[in-house]
Amino acid sequence: MKFATAILAFASFAAAKPEEDRVLELPQMGKFDKYGAFSGHLDIVDTTKKIHYLFFEAQENSADAPLLICFNGGPGCSSMLGFMQENGPYKIESGGSQFHESDHSWNKEANVLYIEQPAGVGYSYCEGVKDCTFDDHISGQDNLTAVLEWYKKFPEFEANELYISGESYAGVYVPYLAHYIVKHNEENAENDAFKPNLKGFAVGNGVTNWKYDTTAAFVDMAYWHSLMDEQMHEKFVELDCDWKMPDMIGVSDECMNLYMEFDSLVSTVNVYDIFGTCWGAGPYPQSQAPTFPSLYSAGEKKPIHQQYITAADYTPWMKNHKKASTSLNELPPCTFGSALLEYMNSAEVRTAMHIPEYVQAWDLCRSTAPWTYISEPEASQWIYEELAGKIKMLHYSGDTDGAVPTIGTQNWIASLGWNTTSKW
Repeated sequence: MKFATAILAFASFAAAKPEEDRVLELPQMGKFDKYGAFSGHLDIVDTTKKIHYLFFEAQENSADAPLLICFNGGPGCSSMLGFMQENGPYKIESGGSQFHESDHSWNKEANVLYIEQPAGVGYSYCEGVKDCTFDDHISGQDNLTAVLEWYKKFPEFEANELYISGESYAGVYVPYLAHYIVKHNEENAENDAFKPNLKGFAVGNGVTNWKYDTTAAFVDMAYWHSLMDEQMHEKFVELDCDWKMPDMIGVSDECMNLYMEFDSLVSTVNVYDIFGTCWGAGPYPQSQAPTFPSLYSAGEKKPIHQQYITAADYTPWMKNHKKASTSLNELPPCTFGSALLEYMNSAEVRTAMHIPEYVQAWDLCRSTAPWTYISEPEASQWIYEELAGKIKMLHYSGDTDGAVPTIGTQNWIASLGWNTTSKW
């Protein structure tokens, strides 16, 4: 009888879920009664940092389906963008005002974990300059801690295969987390510490090597997509500009002046999809004009959040050569944002996601003091070289993205000098 009781207790532990984090329903999405949904915070020990996660169990066979972690970019942008507009179980189209069930949700095949990071981004939280200052290594180490803390809440997924995915600046986040997981597993190989079952990662249009990616690649891409004329292209070729990424400090005046001239010509082109819609205020379409100073009603005392999102917010390297808007009454081109801000900052969503009152209002991106992120000059190519043969690594690229263009990805992959083992 004692033996049977022990087995029963173990089975109960193995199947345990953090019911305090369970999301029963969300506005416009209805009840989550066919698969589990959870939202909560993961503490980074000995700090004020609390990392917000949103987790959806696989729609079928969640016990055996892989666990897939999803990041968006920035640095400093929320993974809720992926949840709301890319791969979540429900999505809202740019220009839309209502969520609808997605036919292409990633949780049809996998258990999907969205992590808002670093702390201070979205509904993740930090206090003070020390805890709100990050670089690629601090972010990677915090992400490892957050993942290990998540497994403590969901031990039933410890044996499932783990994959990490992301886009844009997650071209740094994803490999760095993989690096620190592999390091953790190797350092604990001889003891019984939990070791995530990491199998691989996938990065889309991801920053990997500053020499080839972003600005240099966009100049090249723009010419071949007829966004600049022959004369301007010849000037760029003649100058052979060193863009000194990621900070663009010390770029020659000739190169900066030429780039700013080019930038003014493409100011209404959506840098993330050059054939797509440029969203914003004024002559640009937007489902609802933002209001000043916040989306909350006048009587509520809530934190003010940013009313607009620009390319300079989602990809900060773009802002080094752009003039910043000084008015919160505008939604500069070209990123859709107002409906997302309205939704995530509604009292119903905050309550359903178990967001404490002390946590700031939700923004798509974070860049204001005391929050700071310093990008490492080496980016993440070195991790591909380090992990070659240890895990699967996929890098894919959409060819209409001007922020991290395909040509840059092709160039840094070519620089590896790896042999082609099979055609794709």
